[in-house]
Amino acid sequence: MVQPLTRIDAVMAEVRTKIAGRTYLPGTRLPSVRAQARTLQVSVSTVVEAYERLAAENAIIARPGAGFFVTGPVAPLALARLGPQLDRDIDPLWVSRQSLDSEPGSLKPGCGWLPSSWMYEEGIRRALRSVARTAGATLTDYATPAGHPGLRQFLLRRLAVAGVETSAPQMMLTESGTQAIDLICRFLLEPGDTVLVDDPCYFNFHALLKAHRVNVVGVPYTPSGPDTDAFASALQEHSPRMYITNSGIHNPTGAVLSPVTAHRVLKLAETSNLVIVEDDIFADFEVSPAPRLAAFDGLLRVIQIGSFSKTVSASLRCGYIAARADWIESLIDLKIATSFAGGGLAAELLLTALTDSGYRRHMESVRVRLAQARARTAQQLAQIGITPWLLPSSGMFLWCRLPQGADAVSVSRHCLQNGVVLAPGNSFSQSQSAGDFLRFNVSQSENARIFSVLASALM
Repeated sequence: MVQPLTRIDAVMAEVRTKIAGRTYLPGTRLPSVRAQARTLQVSVSTVVEAYERLAAENAIIARPGAGFFVTGPVAPLALARLGPQLDRDIDPLWVSRQSLDSEPGSLKPGCGWLPSSWMYEEGIRRALRSVARTAGATLTDYATPAGHPGLRQFLLRRLAVAGVETSAPQMMLTESGTQAIDLICRFLLEPGDTVLVDDPCYFNFHALLKAHRVNVVGVPYTPSGPDTDAFASALQEHSPRMYITNSGIHNPTGAVLSPVTAHRVLKLAETSNLVIVEDDIFADFEVSPAPRLAAFDGLLRVIQIGSFSKTVSASLRCGYIAARADWIESLIDLKIATSFAGGGLAAELLLTALTDSGYRRHMESVRVRLAQARARTAQQLAQIGITPWLLPSSGMFLWCRLPQGADAVSVSRHCLQNGVVLAPGNSFSQSQSAGDFLRFNVSQSENARIFSVLASALM
């Protein structure tokens, strides 16, 4: 049995966490024993003993008359130890690891992608055969700094259909949608800046923003988009530099942005120094296209990003950024500095697959399968008392509330022990207010054993 931490252990753990998270850098003076005792609500003698033990470990050093100071080199960045110490079952990075590292045969209703059998495998095989016959430079050389010209032109036409007017200087390719956000954060943010996110939102936004050492503020999300009153309050109180959202199919709720909410958000943004990053990764799952902030804004203060890892292949790592031309120039420089030039092979394969006549038919069949899976999954969840927050018109996710009194982390622990990987609600929630929610991927919820394991966890 694991012994509970003593108060001395807890003080030591708090200091170690801040050293690992780089809140306390080498040479930093620790709070006085009295100040630390008040903050942690322990006795002065407890803090004195904790500091002495840390000094014995050479983690800190005592300087007579001056206090205690951090020693040694800068600690390696430990993302999992930045910010509040969440239960590891609801840590965003751990949820991703559970899904990516799960044993063969594990069931993954908590993951964020389609089963491999639902992906565009045949189109990828055709693209591989076609690209294998192209010039050697396509197979071996770096891509141009902005990325594959043909794929960029294809994406410009695609955005135009969605009402986003762009030109070639406003488009660049990245290695993924995640790299796109990372580059934008490097370009626009400084440590200590504030970023708004939806609450709930895609959990890897939380993990990535931790790496950039910014303050994150959640805005409650409604069935028609962010709560605009809360959005206005957050702008006034925090003066955020950036807002990251999904404007198509929202992850994890499945909600879509309404035109009224979109206009209100942009109107509020005009009064601030806010840049909006719109992640459009789920566009091809839509039955009826939702409004796009980038279309209303004309890419003045909105940056749109996307990729095709959810619909074509997660192995073809290729994404894009559409933004102001002067921003794209700087972002290209950052891309070269951090990853040099991108690969042209993935872009060529992706372009070939997307322009194949079979892709449109493939996505039509996927949308039908998802609609059927949503209905079946919602029905099976209802039988064990789990109810969707809303019933989306498209996409792969159901954001669901557990029966009264049930805790998503406890349920997830039980299910994980039985080979079922879930996504607890608080991994998506900045405010930690979704402890009784789970996100279900309906395409990964076809196995009846998922629901029997869930039912046993709820007993």
